[in-house]
Amino acid sequence: MKVFDIDSANTLSLLLFTDVTNSKELLDSMQAGTLDPEVSFLNASLVPDVFPILTAAHKALQSKARDSITTRTVHSELVYNYSGSKHITESLKRCGISENSTYILAARFNASSEEINAIRALVKGKEIDLEDLAGRANEALIKKHYKISGLELGLGSLADAIACRIAARDAL
Repeated sequence: MKVFDIDSANTLSLLLFTDVTNSKELLDSMQAGTLDPEVSFLNASLVPDVFPILTAAHKALQSKARDSITTRTVHSELVYNYSGSKHITESLKRCGISENSTYILAARFNASSEEINAIRALVKGKEIDLEDLAGRANEALIKKHYKISGLELGLGSLADAIACRIAARDAL
């Protein structure tokens, strides 16, 4: 688990899990709005680095501050922003977890230690170090999803390409 400062007033705690066995329950709770504490669950195989997650988190907090949030909660807004798509349902399905997800990144804004422990209790899986993200990322799927070319990767990293798409989505 690692905590990142998003701005002067907000943090984002990230926990990475593998061998998760209860994704269907987590997905059902999220869709019903009964997840406690509220948390973002992302398909970790689409995350090569924390930088694009932090970009999506900053964008979600900005939307919340402007009262222009697109989804129901700031946590679903993070998943929506991470996708780079303007289609909410498709974004949440593609970048969020599915019933069969076994590799999950959990994100919680301004989490207390009790909330972190509650997230650990919610997810039935093995918590691993965030440093494992890069080595476990499905680069072929990421390139396909974000339409990243080899030429673009000659100029920057996969994480940079995703972050650029997140930042520019509303301008395109």
